[in-house]
Amino acid sequence: MPDFEPFYRPVDGPGGERFHATASTTGPWFADAQHGGPPSALLVRAFERCAPRPGTQLARVTVEVLGRIPAGEVEVRAAVERPGRGIEMLSAEMTAGGRAVLKARAWRLAVGDTAEVASGAEPPLPPPDAVPTWPERADGWLPGYIDAVEWRWVTGDWAQQGPGEVWGRPRVPLVEGEESSPLQRLAVVGDSSNGIGSPLDMRRWLYVNTELSIHVHRPPVGEWTGVRSSSVIGPTGLGTATGMIFDVTGHVGRTTQNLIVRPR
Repeated sequence: MPDFEPFYRPVDGPGGERFHATASTTGPWFADAQHGGPPSALLVRAFERCAPRPGTQLARVTVEVLGRIPAGEVEVRAAVERPGRGIEMLSAEMTAGGRAVLKARAWRLAVGDTAEVASGAEPPLPPPDAVPTWPERADGWLPGYIDAVEWRWVTGDWAQQGPGEVWGRPRVPLVEGEESSPLQRLAVVGDSSNGIGSPLDMRRWLYVNTELSIHVHRPPVGEWTGVRSSSVIGPTGLGTATGMIFDVTGHVGRTTQNLIVRPR
C-alpha cells in the first residue's frame, strides 16, 4: 500500500486557520479540485473547536458548496452565530485565494438521557471485518481522495449502478499530527453518498452535489463509517442522494445531498 499524505497540513502551525490541501483531497471528478469529503470534515473540525461546551452535541451540519474547491492553501473560520443555553447555531466558512468556496452552519444542542425511549434505528450493516477491502477505484474515477480512504463494499461497488452499502475508513489523518475525531471521519466518508448509491455511469454522467447535510442522533464512535445509500434522479437535471450512516455499533444518522446531473 503506497504512503498517502494527510488531507491537510497546517500552514500557521497548531491552532492556525490556514491549511494546505494535499493531493489526498483531490478527485474523483477533477484532478485539481478537492472532493467534498475532506473540506466538509475540516469545517466539522472548526465547529468542534468553536467555543466548545460540555454537555452539548453537534446534531446537524450543512455544508453549502459555492464552487470548485481548489487544492492548495485554504483558510477556515468558525463562530457562534446564535448562542443559547440548550440550542446554538454555529457558522463557518472556507476560503481559497480570497474567495469563499464553502459555507456551513451547524446546530449544537444540549444532550439529555432518552435511552429508555430510544427507537427507530435502521438495521445495522455487517461489520467491516466481515467484508473484504475493495482493491481498486472504478474506471473514470481520478486518484487522490478515493485512494486515501479504505473502502469495504457490503453490496455494490463503484462501477455498479444503483443503491450501495459500504464501509469507509480514512487511511490518513484529516490534519497532519492530529487524531481525527469520529465525526470528522464520518464527514470524510459521508460526502461520497452520491457516488456510493448512484444509478448512473460516471463515465457518461456528472452528478455533483451542491450541498451536504449530516444529521446525527448520537455521537459516532471509532474509525469506520458505514453508508447505505440510494439516489433519485429527476427529469429536469436534478437529483437527491440519501445515505443512512453507521458506525460499528449501529445506526448513527443520515446524510442528504442535492445533485446537479449533466452528461459528461
